[in-house]
Amino acid sequence: MAQHTQSTALGGPSNDYHLLPVTDRQMRYARAIAKQSALDIPVEAQRDRKSMSAWISAHKPHDPSPFANYPTGKQVAFAERISRSKRRPIPSECFRDKHAMSKWIDRNK
Repeated sequence: MAQHTQSTALGGPSNDYHLLPVTDRQMRYARAIAKQSALDIPVEAQRDRKSMSAWISAHKPHDPSPFANYPTGKQVAFAERISRSKRRPIPSECFRDKHAMSKWIDRNK
């Protein structure tokens, strides 16, 4: 049993994200997007967090800000934890591109 816990801890949290119900915050944001865009939120998107996240990403308004492509604070904090634990530096371009940061996190988890 201790071995299973340790391997899960080393590999990161279990990948149950697709099984978790939609959060209230996700639902409020999705409703705001739907109202603004005159869309309906499909039932399939309301089944789990991953589906709702995908729907939100596909329908959220474009942000014209020059900082819109920067990684979120949560992404940076998570990447820095990985960097410290694995003693791997985060490339500087990752701090200017959220997609590059996401790829770095996925490769180094």
